[in-house]
Amino acid sequence: MSSIHRSISYRGGAGTAQRGAVLVIALIFLLLLTILAVSASSRSLLQERMAGGLLNAQRAQMSAQTALRGAEWMLWSSPAIVGTSFDCNQSPACYDPLHPTIDEVNFRSKPGWITAGSAKYLGLGGSVDFTTTANGKLADNPRYIVEDLGPTRPPGAGPQHESASTGEVNTGQPEFETYRITARGTGGNQNTVVVLESTFDAQKQ
Repeated sequence: MSSIHRSISYRGGAGTAQRGAVLVIALIFLLLLTILAVSASSRSLLQERMAGGLLNAQRAQMSAQTALRGAEWMLWSSPAIVGTSFDCNQSPACYDPLHPTIDEVNFRSKPGWITAGSAKYLGLGGSVDFTTTANGKLADNPRYIVEDLGPTRPPGAGPQHESASTGEVNTGQPEFETYRITARGTGGNQNTVVVLESTFDAQKQ
């Protein structure tokens, strides 16, 4: 009689170990992909915030520039209108720097959004609301103050001085007055504020 020997090998243990290793590797790759996705999302949010902050600062800059140029145009064009002139004493937002007020000092130097003692700029016609315009949507309309630095001195006539009245004699030549304009503008929120100043000579009527 012949005997039959059967050899049976069991490979289940090795296969299970291989599948377990593949699962661990897959989980590691999934974790790495998740970390990369979260990092990319964080960078995108940061870039979006930086772009929004830059846009906000640009809006505040343009707002202050608009008020500054608008005040300069008001000073320059007033003598050209018959029967009118710019009278600092009659303007609530015009000051004599020799006798500064708290509102004047705060508007020129204090951080944050300041409105006390200033004039609101609403465009050349006085009817533009920059908080509702399609390309603006500012937190508040720009504001400005004017300071009368006194008559403009011609070359060789001595240093410029800050004074509302000097008692100088009219020589028949066009007289110019020097003004300092300070403008404030805000962006989409009042946390972004830009303050600009200019010194402007305007002809007196």
